[in-house]
Amino acid sequence: MTDSKRAARRVTRRQVLAAGSSAAVAGMAGCIGGTTAGSGGSGGTDDGDGPVAVASFFSFFDFAREIADGTPVRVENLVPTGLHGHGWQPNASVTQDIIEADAFVHVGEGFQPWADRAIQTLEDDGVDTQLINARAGVELVDLAASLDREEEGVGDQQGKDPHFWLDPRRARKSVDNIAEGLVELAPEHEDALRDNAETYKSETLDRIDADYEAIFEAADRDVVQLAAHNAFQYIGVRYGVRMRPLVTNLAASGDVAPADIAEAKRVIDDNDIQYIANGVFEARRPAVQLMEETDVEAYFPVTPYAGVREDWVEEEWGYEEIADNINMPTFEVVLGNKTPEEAGYDGWAAEWRNFE
Repeated sequence: MTDSKRAARRVTRRQVLAAGSSAAVAGMAGCIGGTTAGSGGSGGTDDGDGPVAVASFFSFFDFAREIADGTPVRVENLVPTGLHGHGWQPNASVTQDIIEADAFVHVGEGFQPWADRAIQTLEDDGVDTQLINARAGVELVDLAASLDREEEGVGDQQGKDPHFWLDPRRARKSVDNIAEGLVELAPEHEDALRDNAETYKSETLDRIDADYEAIFEAADRDVVQLAAHNAFQYIGVRYGVRMRPLVTNLAASGDVAPADIAEAKRVIDDNDIQYIANGVFEARRPAVQLMEETDVEAYFPVTPYAGVREDWVEEEWGYEEIADNINMPTFEVVLGNKTPEEAGYDGWAAEWRNFE
C-alpha cells in the first residue's frame, strides 16, 4: 500500500463505506453509540431484534462485528474503553451480561481468568449461552520462542504464548471460528456471515500481512526494542525479526527489573537504536528511563489490539485501522525504514512522539 493510501486510511474504511449512502451513514451512527457493557460499538443491523454475541477481547469483538455486518446479529465488546483486555478484572455484572447474551466469544482457556470463571458459571448453572472459542485449532508458539531463554530468564515457565492474533495468518483461523459460531447462532444468515468472513480474510487480513511483510523485508535492522510487555513475538516469528520486550512476562502490568533495563540498554547500544516502541496502555516511565540512559531519542506507540482509546471508538477504528495507524508506522520508524515525519498520516509524529 502506498504512503498516500495509508494516510487516507485515517478516514477509516468504515467511514468511507458509510458515506456511500444515507442508510449506511445511519447504520454507522448507531454503531458509534457504543454499548452498555463495554466499548467499540456493535456489529450487525443493530435493530435490537437479533441475537446478541458478547466478546471478552477487543480483537475478536472486531472480527465478529465485521462478520455480522448487514445481519441482525449484534456484537458487543465487554472490555471498557481505555483498558487492556488482558489484565482487566470485571465485576459480577459482566457475568450477568454473558448469561443474558445468546453467545460469548472468548479467547480460550488460561488467558483471561475472569472469562474462564464466567464460562464455569454458565456450565455449572446450565445456562445455554453459546460459547465461541476464537482460539480453537490455532497453532500456538512456545513462550518466548523468539528470544534467548537464558537471557530472558524464563527457564521454569511452561506453556504457550496466547497472543496469536498479532499474526494476521493465524488470525484468519479465529475469523473462521467466529464465523462458524455465528452461523450456528443465526443459520438463516449463513451466506452473508460466511461471505463477510471470506471478504475480511482476503481483503483485510491478507493485505495487512502483505504490508507487514514489506515493512520487515525493507529493514536493514532485524531487532525491535519494546518498552512493553512480551506480547509481540508472533510478529517476530512470522516476519523474522527479534522482538525484545522490556517486561519479559505476559502481563502488561509486570514489573521492570534492573536486569531488564540493563539488557535493553545493551540491545540499544549494540544495534544503534534511535527509536523504541512503547505500549499504548502501558506505563511510560520505563521508556523515559531508556531515553535518559541511552541514545534513544523518542518512543512511539504499539498495541497488541487488546483495548481501545476513546478517540479510536469515535473514529470506529478496529483491528485494521489500528494496524495501519499505530503499529505499522511505529515499526517503520523503529526499524529505521522511515523518519517519524515520513511515517503514518499527517501529524502522526507530533501526536505520538513520547505520547502520554
